[in-house]
Amino acid sequence: MKLRFPFLLLLLLLLDVDAREPQTSPPAKSTTEKKIVRARNLGVPCDGTPGPLNAITDVAGVEVGYATIIRGEGKLVVGKGPVRTGVTAIIPRGHDSLNDPVYAAVFSLNGNGEMTGTHWIEESGFLEGPVVITNTHSVGVARDAVIAWRIQHGAADASGYWWSLPLVAETWDGWLNDTNGFHVKPEDVFHALDSAHGGAIEEGSVGGGTGMICYEFKGGNGTASRKIEIKEPKPSSGQSSASAARTYTVGVFVQANFGRRALLMIAGVPVGKEIPGSVYKEDTGSCIAVVATDAPLLPNQLKRLARRVSIGLARTGTISGNGSGDLFIAFSTANKNVWAADQVTHSVQTVPNDLIDPILGAVVEATEEAVVNALVDNQTMTGAGNHRVEALSHDRLHEILKKYNRLKE
Repeated sequence: MKLRFPFLLLLLLLLDVDAREPQTSPPAKSTTEKKIVRARNLGVPCDGTPGPLNAITDVAGVEVGYATIIRGEGKLVVGKGPVRTGVTAIIPRGHDSLNDPVYAAVFSLNGNGEMTGTHWIEESGFLEGPVVITNTHSVGVARDAVIAWRIQHGAADASGYWWSLPLVAETWDGWLNDTNGFHVKPEDVFHALDSAHGGAIEEGSVGGGTGMICYEFKGGNGTASRKIEIKEPKPSSGQSSASAARTYTVGVFVQANFGRRALLMIAGVPVGKEIPGSVYKEDTGSCIAVVATDAPLLPNQLKRLARRVSIGLARTGTISGNGSGDLFIAFSTANKNVWAADQVTHSVQTVPNDLIDPILGAVVEATEEAVVNALVDNQTMTGAGNHRVEALSHDRLHEILKKYNRLKE
């Protein structure tokens, strides 16, 4: 009887989850206007060639969804608001391939933060579900909600087990948001996952980035991509001529919530020193970065990509201070179905290490531009306790770039 009761309880819980109607939150609100303004629109010179959307969704199959929660004004009342928070969901292969894990790896530049499920990614080399990003105190509810959502949309594994170790990451939004009020609910996570889509995506103060601050300007979500070519090596004597170069895409998504104002560099220009101001007394905040590529890479190579996010962030000026949780994940959408135990061996492709430099460079370039996009495609926000965080002025940025002869006309 001791063995039977837990089994029956688990079965009843699963049946109850399956019987429920899918839950969704109200349509997400946005503090950004419909007209999207990005770094390149303001004449910021950016290295490299972007994809058509200059977004992580340029990597075929990648989908992004948001739930944005904005309620209340004025004095902070814990449990009531004001609320400036949300959830971001990134699905590596999209809704149609939820049960096909991707090769992945993680890297911690500074570990004062949380990214759940990483031990199994390090052990197995696979990311087995979506990436969800929210605020620090909502990691628990988001993690549990991802499990419930996957039960609704997925299936048991080949041996009949239901289990999940979701990847949920966070940055702290307590300056603008009633973060101790626990306003993110399971239905918000469901909405972000259900609404995830390819194509153009919003940036700035949406989803998990809603209440975030970057270089003491209004921060949040930013994304960028790069198209790169890897040339076929010259054939050795007696071999046929080489084929055309291989083209791949690298996309980066950041939840940018880090940095002191005076450190901000844009295109090598000390923008932060030119626009003095402060929010915090010391370096604080965090950055979550997601790197996606369609280049066929193994987990050890993807860890090298995740590390390069650090260099892209450094180009914008951050020192990754003691209080910063700078946690990154990289995955590849190539090599489909290689996780499956339906045969003894699988054949996989990979780019040799000696040819990987263009991909590493693409991560650095796209990360730098994604941070600037998070700052540029944004608006001033007033939140909990009437705390006000100014957005980076487009006019001032234009003037400063021109002053330093870095404006791209």
